[in-house]
Formats: sequence, structure tokens, C-alpha cells
Amino acid sequence: MTKSVGMRRNLAGYGDAGFSVFLRKAFIKALGYTDDALDRPIIGIVDTDSGYNACHRNLPDLIEAASRGVMLAGGIPIPFPVISIQESFAHPTSMYLRNLMAMDVEEMIRAQPMDAVILLGGCDKTVPALIMGAASAGVPAILLVSGPMLAGSWRGERLGACTDCRRFWGRYRAGELTEQQIAEVNSELAPTVGFCGVMGTASTMALATEALGMMLPGGACVPAVHGERRRLAELTGTRAVAMAAERLTPDQILTPAAFTNALRTVLAAGGSTNALIHLAAMAGRLGIGIDLDGIDRIARETPVLIDLKPTGQGYMEDLYHAGGLVPMLREIAPLLDLSCLTVTGRTLGENLDAAPPPFPQSVIRPFADPIFSGGAMAVLRGNLAPHGAIIKQAAATPSLLQHTGRAVVFKSLADLAARIDDPALDVTPDDVLVMQNAGPKGAPGMPEAGYIPIPKKLLQQGVKDMVRISDARMSGTAFGTIVLHVSPESAIGGPLGLVRDGDTIRLDTAGRTLSLEVDDATLAARAAEQPPAPTGEGRRGYAKLYLDTVTQAERGCDFDFAIPPITRTIP
Repeated sequence: MTKSVGMRRNLAGYGDAGFSVFLRKAFIKALGYTDDALDRPIIGIVDTDSGYNACHRNLPDLIEAASRGVMLAGGIPIPFPVISIQESFAHPTSMYLRNLMAMDVEEMIRAQPMDAVILLGGCDKTVPALIMGAASAGVPAILLVSGPMLAGSWRGERLGACTDCRRFWGRYRAGELTEQQIAEVNSELAPTVGFCGVMGTASTMALATEALGMMLPGGACVPAVHGERRRLAELTGTRAVAMAAERLTPDQILTPAAFTNALRTVLAAGGSTNALIHLAAMAGRLGIGIDLDGIDRIARETPVLIDLKPTGQGYMEDLYHAGGLVPMLREIAPLLDLSCLTVTGRTLGENLDAAPPPFPQSVIRPFADPIFSGGAMAVLRGNLAPHGAIIKQAAATPSLLQHTGRAVVFKSLADLAARIDDPALDVTPDDVLVMQNAGPKGAPGMPEAGYIPIPKKLLQQGVKDMVRISDARMSGTAFGTIVLHVSPESAIGGPLGLVRDGDTIRLDTAGRTLSLEVDDATLAARAAEQPPAPTGEGRRGYAKLYLDTVTQAERGCDFDFAIPPITRTIP
């Protein structure tokens, strides 16, 4: 019987398997392969390099190093391209394209012969898209991220993308920096290739994926420009060949316990709120649902330990020099399931035991002396968010976490852009800024617009933060008292769409509630006047697919048809 490995996997349908192999080998020999090479295990390498994507600009080097590792282990590496998504170059938003990339990854793994696959990426939506696609494809898979960039410097101050992008842009809008000064800052925010070097979504997802067990230990934090990043690539290639032989598939690693470990890691790292959406999407591909109330419960008992912006002060290179993720995992080990299997073939606990011994450092705090206690994030519910909302309280202004204020409503992104800096805008520092129609369907694509700018006239008065509420997302690099992911979103009839200027909104973070203090009869009358939810009717292609099938934030904003029945729930 012909074995379905190597060149014999995923054959083109000619009705004659022998001819399919014959034809396949004939064409690939044009690239110079010998029969001996083509009889070896094939390791696919997902290439997400792009001229638009500085986060991934080192991928050619990593492909070369990973290929070396594959060949040293007796396999044949075959890189292949898929969609590349860079956060600031994707219109209308990178989140809109994440599921398209996941489909691309899944289908290319299914369509082409490979016994295992190395997933290369780094920028925010790339890592979850890679894991989503690989989880659905079911082939042995191992992730290697591009690595974080190094920090820059401006007039003696360390800075880096993209927390400092927002901080300095706010100073510029307030009139504190000149055109020349902001141009100087702009040239120092991303001084090297690699993903953002703060605890943004890219760094958060790298740490989460290492904790999940889908990456070699130590793989999350090594800077993109370091030689160690290339050595990791070689080791990843070698390990991929072994995983192919062991048939170690993602479903054996991506268990409910592993996802709970990843959630703990995100919380202890003070990570991006986006991670909750991405982990929900990744888990959903394995039929695993995420319970928001459970996330709130484990957040309360998981302190923030990593001193990185925006919650702290450091950068990813500091975390690398402090030992990477391992010291933090050791601090929260009593909260983790150390029996979870990883891509090494060993358990998480065995990986921690095998890691280098601890040494004095100041970036990762002891469990008893955290950066922030009480939960990096909190899940809010109430009549304004029946299905939940998220606030990153570790990056908020403490005095605003309990707040009652008057709503100032923006009906869309365009409305926000048109009026936020209007000197005539009726707004005070105690008001609550509300943005509607910025969710998965309303925007579309749930952009990172939840970081609503402080109105310019208030900035010039010295106002640094206000309560802001939307059904959008915000960058993990952002900060402030910002309520996000309000569900159901306003565009599909959620209560957020019923808010009007002058309404009273109450944020009670300690009590985990978000309330609109308007009577039910008034809300019912407003609901009757709401426009219908957007659909794909009259549209074509991906836009139609997206609008007809995308789910809400608590289900990961994945396509409903890509999610198998939910049979398990975490945490």
C-alpha cells in the first residue's frame, strides 16, 4: 500500500494516485530536487514576509535557518507564501482580514504535501491566524515568531512602538511638541525590524503561544535582530521533523487546560485585551468555548508581574535579558496545569524544570510583590453590555474606575473624526465618550478605535484620560480608562446603539457593571427606530462572507461556519 506521507500526501485529483505522484515529482524536479530528497519527510514553512510588513522583514533569514534545521534532521523544507497582515497597513482593519488569513493557512496546508508545518509570523493578527488555520488543518505544527524590535531613543529617552507612538502623538496634539520634534520621534519609534517591543498584541500573543506549548521554550522574547532568533529557527526546523514522525498534532497540545494556562499568562503579563478575542477564536477551532465570567474569576487571582509598557515601564528586550517568559511562569506555576503537552514532546512542567536556573532581575516581579493586583482585566456586564465588555484596569486611571458621567456620543468612526477636535463640541472632563457602530459588523472589522482620542480642547487643558466606551477594540499598546468589546455590538441592535447625548452612564469596575441609566420604555422606543443590522446583501466576495458569518467578540469574531460544535468550556 502506498504510504500517504511526503510527496504522496494531499494528491491532486487525477483519478490515478500513481500518476498524481509521477506528475508532481516531474514538476518539482524542475527546482533541482533528487529522488532521494523527495523521499524524505516534507516540512512546509509558512512564509508571511511582505514588503509592507517590517514586523516580518527578517523572515527570509528565519526561513534559511529553519530550513537548515529541517535538513540536518533529514527532512526537506518547502516554504510557501500566505497572506501577510501588518497592523498599520491593512484597510479597513487588520481584524477584518484575520479570518481570511486563517482560511489561507488552513487551505494551503490541506492542499500541499507536508508532514509537518512551521508557522512563521509575528505581527498582531498573524499569530492567531496561523494557529487557527493550523488547528483546523490538523497537521503537526510549530510556531516561530519573528521576534520583537529593539527600543529606540530620543533626546536621551528610551522609546518604542507603539505605546510611545500614542503618548507622543497625544503630546503633539496638545501642542507640547513641534512638527520637527514629532518628526524626530517618528524616526526612533521602530528602529529595527520586528514586532512592537511593548506588551502589545504581538508580544502578548507570542507569550500566550509559548505558554500554550505551540512554540519552543524561550521563543517569544528573543529580539528579531539577535543571532539567538536564528538559532531558535534552526532548532524549530529540527523539532518539526521529529513532530512529523511522532504525529504530534495541534489538538494534542491545544487543550482546555493549555488555553487556561495561556489566559493566565496574558493576565500575569498585563497583556493586550485583543488576546481574549484571539484566544477565543483559536480555542473555538477545537470546539472549546471561553467563559467570560470564568476569565474574570481567574483575573482576580492572577497578579500582573511583568514591568513592561503600557502597564509598566520596560520593553521586550528587557524581558529577554531577564530570562524571557520562564521566570514568570515559575512565579505563577501554582496556578498553571503543568501536565500540558508541548511541541517539545515534554510537558510544560518538564520544560520549566529543564530551563536555566533563575537569577536576580527586576523586570518580572515576585508573586507577592506585583505591578498590579486585582486583575489586569475585568469583565463588565449590565444593561449596556448584556453579553459582556472588557476593561484593562491595570492600564486605567484608578480614580476613573468608578465613575458616573454624561454621554457624549459619536455614531461612527467618520462622526468621531469629524467632531472630536471641534472647539464647539459640548464635552467636559467628567463626561463619558461613547462610540457606536465600530464592532465586528458595524465598522466592519472591529478596528482598534476604542482608544478614542481625548478632545483637543480638553488635551490643551491638561486632561490625560476620560472614560471611553465602544464596541471596538484597542491596541495592546494603548492605555486609559477604556471599555471595549461591548456585546452585542450596536450595529446588530445592541444597547450601546441606544445611547444618546446627555444620557447618564455608570461604570462600576469593582462591581463589574456597566449601566445606562435610562428607563426601559425609552430604550424600547429607541430600539424601534434602529436601522437593520448590516448584511452581505448586495455585496460580493469576502465582504459578503464576512458580514454574513462573523461572530461577536465573545466568540472570537471568527466565521460561524469555521467553528465546530462547542463541547468544552474554559477556564
